[in-house]
Formats: sequence, C-alpha cells, structure tokens
Amino acid sequence: MSFGPPPPMYAQPAPPVQPPRPEHRPKWPLALLALVLVAALGTGGWLLWGAGTKTSHKPSATRQGPLDIRETVEKKPASPTGKMAFRFSVDDLSPGEHYQMPGMWATDKILAKGINKTVIGLRIGTDAAPGDERWKLPLDGPICGYTRHVTNDHRTAVLFRANDRGNAFCNHVAFFDLDDGREIWDADFPVSELGDGHGMATGGDSQDTPSVTLVHGTVVVTWGGGTDAYRMKDGTRAWETISAGVCQDMGAAGGGALLVRQQCWNDKAPADSTDATTYKARKVDPATGKVLWTYSAAKGIRDLNIPSAEPPVLAVQAGGIGISEMLSLDTSGRPRAVIRLQNGTYVGECSYDDFLNTEDCPTIAVGAGQVFLRSKDSGELINSNWIIGFDLATGKTTKKFDSGPGSLLYPVRMSGAELLAVRVTDQHVMPSGLVGLDPHKGTENPYLYFDLPQEADLMTMTDYHDIVVQDGRIFFGVKKVDGPAKGQPRWVYLVLGIESMAVKQWP
Repeated sequence: MSFGPPPPMYAQPAPPVQPPRPEHRPKWPLALLALVLVAALGTGGWLLWGAGTKTSHKPSATRQGPLDIRETVEKKPASPTGKMAFRFSVDDLSPGEHYQMPGMWATDKILAKGINKTVIGLRIGTDAAPGDERWKLPLDGPICGYTRHVTNDHRTAVLFRANDRGNAFCNHVAFFDLDDGREIWDADFPVSELGDGHGMATGGDSQDTPSVTLVHGTVVVTWGGGTDAYRMKDGTRAWETISAGVCQDMGAAGGGALLVRQQCWNDKAPADSTDATTYKARKVDPATGKVLWTYSAAKGIRDLNIPSAEPPVLAVQAGGIGISEMLSLDTSGRPRAVIRLQNGTYVGECSYDDFLNTEDCPTIAVGAGQVFLRSKDSGELINSNWIIGFDLATGKTTKKFDSGPGSLLYPVRMSGAELLAVRVTDQHVMPSGLVGLDPHKGTENPYLYFDLPQEADLMTMTDYHDIVVQDGRIFFGVKKVDGPAKGQPRWVYLVLGIESMAVKQWP
C-alpha cells in the first residue's frame, strides 16, 4: 500500500513504497442511482431522477453543550436519490499486507479513520486515496482501543500502545479534534497484567484489554485493574478507582450516562464452569466516580454487553453462542423487563474483536422507550426479515417493520424518536436505502436510495464493517484490510459515503 510522500505513518510495520497509482483505477459514476423505486414513494413505477435542488443537511442536536455527547437528529433530504459523497480506496495492495482500521467518525466536512498507528482525516466530497489526507494524527504506537462517541464540538478519543514493540502495553489515551486532527491532550494509564490462571491479574507479559468511552465532560478508560477518568478540557485526571476483591473493570458504556462492566471470578469453581465468571454493571457518576448503583447478573451468564447506558439496557449471553436476552433496568438498577431472543428468532449483535468495546452493538438501537432488534433472515430464495421494537417497561413487542421480499433491514441508530435503518437488497434488482422508521406510527420514511458497486456489496455486513449516519450522509467503512491472494485484484474500497442528489456539487 503506497502512502507517500511524506513517508508512510499508518502502517506497523511500514510497507515499501509502491509505484504511483495507475490511471485505470475504477471511476465513480456521477450518481450511484439513476432509477429510483418510485413505488416506495407512492407513484407506482420507475422514474429517472434529475439533479434536484440545493438543500441543507444541518442536523439539530438534542444536547447543546460542547462537552456533551453528540446525538444528532437527521433531516429528511429534499431528494432521496443517492450519489457519491465520498470514496476512500487503495489500488496497490500486495499479498501479505494487513492493516487494522479501528474507528470511523464523520462530521459535516471530515471523514476520519483509524489506520494502525495513525488517525487520518479526509475531506468529504473527494475521491481519496492515501496521500490525500486533510490531516494526519500520528501516534507513538498502534491504536488499541476506540469509541464511537463524539462530542458536540467534534472530538473523540482513542487508545494506543506505548511504542511499536509487539509486546508493548496499551497504556495511552489521546483526545483529539476531528475537524483539524489536532491532539487536545494525551495521558497514560496503568496496566493490569494477566497471570497464568483464570483469576485476578497476577503479572505476566499480556494485559487485560482496556477500553475507552465518552460521557459528559469526561473521557473514561477501564484497564482491568481499575478505571481512570480524565477531564475533556485539559486531560487532568478527574478520578480513579482500583478494582477490589475478585472483580475487575472490563469495559464501559458512555453517552448519556456511565455504566462500567465488571467481570468477577470464582477461583473455587472449575475454569470451564459457568460459575467461574460472573458479571456486574455499575452506574457511576462521571464527575466524581461515585458508584450510584450496581446490578449483578445471574450466575451462568457467559457474557454481558451494554448497548445503552441511558436508558440502561444490557445484552447478555445465557446460552452457548450469541446474545440470548436483553435486560432493561430502572433508574435504581433494578430489572424492568427481560426480552428473550427466542433461540435466534431475534438477533442482537455486539462487537467481538481485538478491541474491547462493550457498548458497540451495531444492530441494537435503543430509544423512544424501546429496544429495536432485527429478526433472523428468512433463508428463502427471496430473502427477507423484519425489525421489531420491544417496550423497555414491559418487554412486550410494539411495532414491526417488514423488509419485504428481496431485501433485509438492519437497525443503525436512533435519530430523535425515529429509528434509522439500512435496507440491503439482493442482486441489485432494487436500490438499497437508508430509511427512517417511526416506532409510534409504524411508518417508513425514505431518506436515501442508492446502489453500491458490486465490489462493495460486503460493506453492509456489520460484523466486519462500520456504518455511520451523520449530517445527511451514510458511510460504510472496513475494520481491517488484507492484501489480495496471488492473482487477485489489488484495488479495494476502504470507505464509501452516500448523500442526496439534492446536495450541491462539491468543488
């Protein structure tokens, strides 16, 4: 992968410089979609759409303070016809190359992406390749943790290793500005080293996986042996806790509140017993570190994630594989409702990779007093599924949204009281789309129709890709990229962005 000049800073280790990009690199058409499924708009036919008119996609924030966590409300575009808003690709990958690409964030002007030991910012409205960065934030070692949260003044945080050594510990946090790539501050935090057994950390050459999240005015890092919180304004430590007894702080969820996940061990139980590990979720005051309440999960729970800290919603694994139940808690941490996924009838997915991100559950959305899940695919020749809401107070089902034959619906995030979902269609017979689902009326509102290039079909798979909706655009980004097998194409998409045809052409 060629990154110069200047010398490449993304990679670890840095790959050799390759020749300039070939001129036959695939070009993006003027619009991704010429034909729109007008039946969805109530006109009952196919129609060729024009360029539309200028419009604005300035979302209104539900939280106005700069140190609050961004919760934007998207506006329906003047035209739902999609066109390219952004592309980031490489065309000189070599067999054996491998790049971690943790974290993707968007503002109204910048798409930012983590790549090994660098965060880069690219201007939206460009067909970009390595070397076209608006800014670069080089770190002293590879990124080892990140959060999806962004403040209202467009800042976020990543964790990185102390240096490039393979056995270096993940013990640094950086807080930076997405608009200009400026590092606001960085700080180091302690390390909890893993021992040989399954109990508490006792020392060794590996470490408990740390995590980072954002909550009002505070950057919070859990590192196994405790939790450290830093003030967003200047990076000074606001508070710290040390894990006591047989429990360790292993992950946290932020946003509107702070929940810390604790993992506890019973050394008297066999290592492979379901009684060997238990979990707790603790609500913590982000300003002081005071524990407000603790919820202890039942014995036999094999994993616990936190898709929402406010309102508190937990995703637990009680069976062999995958999430089996969703739990909603009240303001005191007491159970409100249990939502059973009925042996896979409903699907909840949380991130399981090299980065501890206990709040990253890409197809679980919480809002409007409900949690929204997708159903499993029908598995028929013409595939389909649905999205369904569950009331957080009762656990009962509410509105159901059918994908219709030949497409699948995936929740993305809440936009105020509306659920944003991506519709992925089979075989490019119909356009894919971004839609808004009204959980009270049960109606579907089209936001964008588009057709991804065939080479990018797999970018809608949430297990291996990020999907971000922000400022009237939807972005699809890879979490890692590998060089091709011998004889395979060397060119690959890293990020694709779609916006409305009604947005003015970029210079």
